[in-house]
Amino acid sequence: MKILGLIPARGGSKGIPGKNIKLLGGKPLLQYTWEAAKRASLLDKVILSSEDQEIIEVAKNLGLEVPFTRPEELAHDETPSIEVIKHALNFFKEKGENFDAVCLMQPTTPFRSPGLLDACIKKFVENNLDSLISVREVPAEFNPHWVFEEKEGLLKLATGEESIIPRRQELPKAYFRDGAIYLTKTEVLLEQNSLYGKRTGFYDTTGTPYVNIDTPEDWEKAMKIVESGEWKVESY
Repeated sequence: MKILGLIPARGGSKGIPGKNIKLLGGKPLLQYTWEAAKRASLLDKVILSSEDQEIIEVAKNLGLEVPFTRPEELAHDETPSIEVIKHALNFFKEKGENFDAVCLMQPTTPFRSPGLLDACIKKFVENNLDSLISVREVPAEFNPHWVFEEKEGLLKLATGEESIIPRRQELPKAYFRDGAIYLTKTEVLLEQNSLYGKRTGFYDTTGTPYVNIDTPEDWEKAMKIVESGEWKVESY
């Protein structure tokens, strides 16, 4: 299976200006994702998609391939990731190069390892999945079976169940997307216009260093992880 690794990095971040190339532990943020991707053995090509010339120059200086400049209309806050992916796929298709799947790796979730990428791809291929995402376990207090919604002034379980599960030990595991890895077959992306197919697998990253950088507080958390030595790209 031929897999395209895609690192999306647009400019114009409002919460943290210049976020994707802001130095974290002395390195541009996107370098963390690139270091893992280039060491992974199961990605056939890794590219950056950006409309921002400063980001593009930083990426090229790191040795990351930037085959095109993303159109401005695909670089807004509300632009869906799938449109960015489809643009990249169509660019290569016009040049006669096709991919069976795409692995989307967001720089804002910087702490992923080459081993994680290869493990996800291996599971994706061996189980003939339509898609696979990296996830983390939801803490018990936020498990959907313990979450309530307000309906007509009263609290009702978000799951629709009539009675609550009384003990933490009885709760089924629940997961949330951690943003590190989205693997999807090309046919699902183009024909179903979705990152998720009917057969969506997962890889649990619970217990490894994690942050999804969106706010200054998230950036501080990432800095603490780097400064503590908790994260190294070869680990995990």
